[in-house]
Amino acid sequence: MGTSGAGALARSGIDRSQLTGALRRPSVKKNVAAIHVSGKLTLLQRKLSNVLLLNAYDTLVTAAKHEIDARTLCLMIGYNSNDFETLKASLRGLAETVAEWDMLDETGRQEWGISALLSYAKLKGGVCEYAYSPALAEKLHDPRVFALINLDIQRRFTSGHALALYENCYRFVRTGSTGWWPLEIFRRLMGVDDSDYYRVFKHLNAKIVKPAVAEVNRTSNIVLTPETRRRGRAVTDIRFLIAENPQLSILDIDDGAGARSAPAYERLRALGVSDRLARQWVAEHGEAAVEAKLDFVAGQGGVKSPVRYLSAALRDGYGGTVAAAPAPEVADRAARLARVRDLAAARTPTQRDADRRLFLSGLRDGGLRADFERHGWMSPLNAEAIFAFWEEMSGA
Repeated sequence: MGTSGAGALARSGIDRSQLTGALRRPSVKKNVAAIHVSGKLTLLQRKLSNVLLLNAYDTLVTAAKHEIDARTLCLMIGYNSNDFETLKASLRGLAETVAEWDMLDETGRQEWGISALLSYAKLKGGVCEYAYSPALAEKLHDPRVFALINLDIQRRFTSGHALALYENCYRFVRTGSTGWWPLEIFRRLMGVDDSDYYRVFKHLNAKIVKPAVAEVNRTSNIVLTPETRRRGRAVTDIRFLIAENPQLSILDIDDGAGARSAPAYERLRALGVSDRLARQWVAEHGEAAVEAKLDFVAGQGGVKSPVRYLSAALRDGYGGTVAAAPAPEVADRAARLARVRDLAAARTPTQRDADRRLFLSGLRDGGLRADFERHGWMSPLNAEAIFAFWEEMSGA
């Protein structure tokens, strides 16, 4: 039997230079038939489903099973790499969730079918092995009708309803509107069709529509505007007008000819930075600034993850040149601080709050607690304890 996956890639952090095959892509093709039936998935399960699909995509219809390093899988969905119990629960949820499709086949005949999202999954020796049913694999691999799910964007979502709304709307971005959805269909897409509470549109609008739209508009590369249609005084249908988000549209730049011709772009690619991220950095920071940061990182020597270090340098504005290279111990401390910033930034808001509470619970001295409250993860009095905490969290 054939397998596909990232192999043994356990790392303290993820950048695409460490990934292989389909995992190096920034997006996953996801058939709209599958999107329509995954509304009941939790946020973590939805992200997990997308990463598993991305990992398997190249051999989706030719391999009977697929593999991915379990810690890599946890890190890609923004979860503690050592928490395999949560991973098990999420995999169990995918195996227990039924996918249903109703679409035209290649001859124009209507086809209906159901399948579990995963036919099986197992964890053994630090590797996650899983498979799709042949019928569902064909639907997920069908290139005729799909949505592009950007994994960089999906990691920003903190609400499963918001991510579900994004997935169901993004495929209509070129037409500018989802078209009218009966509320029954919309509730199903959001995974709340079995709740009597959400049959009242006032509740649906307040608890599902408004928060999800706000997060999509704040987080993703599209902006949604909901509209409703009534019969008498009752709301019967909803649609979403879709526009590109100008503030985040750089994530979807297709014409990269200018950036790709820059020497800084070539240096980024040689370092292992993905094509899309390299173009984004050159466009955001300018070629000169990127060159300076590259020179700074090159001058450090022995940096464990140069791409992550470079990302922190660009984001936080340190290390402009190598003219005044810091002493080795200073450079090492800067690298460790950069790693802490990256690890913390990769967590969701809920996880970040939990991380802070967990670390604070281990501080008994009032002065140390006060310094952490004031400076957070950059607390100078708690530096060694912070480094040890994040080393343990990342499993390094």
